[in-house]
This record gives sequence, structure tokens and C-alpha cells, in this order.
Amino acid sequence: MAELLNLNRLAYFTTVMETGSFTAAADRLGVAKAVVSHQIGKLEEELGATLLQRTTRRVTPTEEGRLFYDRAMIILREAEAAYGEISRGGVEPSGTLRLTAPLDYGTKMVAPVMAAYLRTYPHMRVDAIFDDAVSNLVDEQIDLGIRVGWLTDSSNQARRLGTIRQTVVASPGFAASLPPDVTPRQARSLAWVGNAQLRGIGQWLFSRDNERVLTELNPIIMCDKSPAALACVLAGIGLGVFPDYSVSDDIAEGRLVPVFADWSLPTGGIHAVFPPARFRPAKVRAFVDLLAAAEKRRSRGVAMA
Repeated sequence: MAELLNLNRLAYFTTVMETGSFTAAADRLGVAKAVVSHQIGKLEEELGATLLQRTTRRVTPTEEGRLFYDRAMIILREAEAAYGEISRGGVEPSGTLRLTAPLDYGTKMVAPVMAAYLRTYPHMRVDAIFDDAVSNLVDEQIDLGIRVGWLTDSSNQARRLGTIRQTVVASPGFAASLPPDVTPRQARSLAWVGNAQLRGIGQWLFSRDNERVLTELNPIIMCDKSPAALACVLAGIGLGVFPDYSVSDDIAEGRLVPVFADWSLPTGGIHAVFPPARFRPAKVRAFVDLLAAAEKRRSRGVAMA
């Protein structure tokens, strides 16, 4: 197997070419002359070619040496540019941010934050995937995943951004058809709209003061996406369970009404999830900070501008 390219040897060689001597190159590089001579010798040995003709008075490049100098300078400039770009990326957002979020949370919260992000960093680009399916961040080369609910994958790193409250809602017409004294104890006998993305939730725990009701729901229709489930509830098909951010506008404008309002369901979290890495790029940190600020405003009931 060929030895890996040693950029230090390229730097020694190009410095000799630019200064015209091993002594001057050693002075510029801050090393002993013998070090420069040894590194040039190793470089010529690796290449199988003589790059410099040495005499007691002068150093003269061979034809191969002149050709190699031109290529070596391109390599060193590209390496310097790459190093500078990556190191600046730790301070200033750059490149393309690739993120994923659930469909409903993405449209409600992430999209406005993306707009603010691009206003702040107009040179950035964002590749957004809004889907209720959970993506594998490493396999799909995603910088940031937004997860709503309860985390199940412990291999990723996460930062909690906010809290969601699960809310039972129905259309006004469907709610009017319910018995006035209905409670979660009758939940199994009611019509529900199910969301297939709520994997692993077979039972729901309702709480009120010291009362606890653990019950299964009875979906008469199952939807594969959260917005589809919401559309069915708005159409009056049945009851549905949704995070507060998803239905707050519909409740405020009278399209939906809360059911079991004096009962509560377990709260979930909103997390920024990252693939395992020692350092977090600035493009990711900046976006997460904006989303965290938006979540804080939402928790205070302040609409995003």
C-alpha cells in the first residue's frame, strides 16, 4: 500500500523552492537545516524522482521539480482553504443544514423558525424533511432531528427544547353528541380517530386530582399521518388526541373543542436530536437556539411573529 501523502513534506519542498536554499527555508520554517534536507530526501524517495539539484552554492529545481511545485501549491492551497472552512464552521453557520421533523410540528413550528434562520443567515441553505416517520440520522446524513413525544433511541445525543401537553379534542358537532357527564372511564366505548404514528401507545393514562384511569381507545378509523388524523377529527368522525401546538388555533377559533378538559394526559417533550459527534457545527447550534426561543415563546402563549 502506498504511503499516505505527507503535507509537511510538501510545505518543506515549496518553501525551498520559494527561498532558493535549504538554509533560508529552515529559517522560515523554524526548524534545523538537516530536518529540511531529510524531508526533501524522503519526498524524492517516495516519488522516485529528483526534485532539486544540490550544489555547494545553490539549489536548482529539475523539470520534475518545477512541475511538482505547481501541483503541490494547488494541494496546499486547497488544504488550507478546507481547514479554514471547517474551523470557521465551528463559529459561523455555513453550508446546508439538513433536518427532519414530524409533519405537524414541522409545519407549525419549524417552518417559521427556518424563515427566521434564513433571514439571519441568508447564505445558508436548508434541506428539510417533514415526515412522521423517524429517520436514522447517521444513515441518512441528517444534521438535526426534531422529535416530539418520548425518545426511544438512546444512541443519539439530545437537547430538550420544550414540553407538549396531550389534548383530547372533537368537532363541536361530535362533542355535542357525547353524554354531558362523559369521562375517560367511558373512553373505550367512544369513537376515536387513531394515528398510526403513535407507535407503542396502546393505553392512555388519564389523571384528575387523585383519580387515575388507564384505558384503551377504540379507533374506528386509523390514519398514517398526524394532519390526516386531525382532518378526520375536524370532519366530525370521532375524538382525537393531539399535542397542544397542533390544535391550539383550531380550539381558539371554535373548530375544535376540548373533551375531558378537567383530566390530563402524560406530557411529552420536544427534543433536538443529533447524531453522535464530539463537536456540533455552528449551523446546527444556531438553528436549535432559534427553535428553543420559539418554544419558550409558545410556552408563554406568545405567537411567533
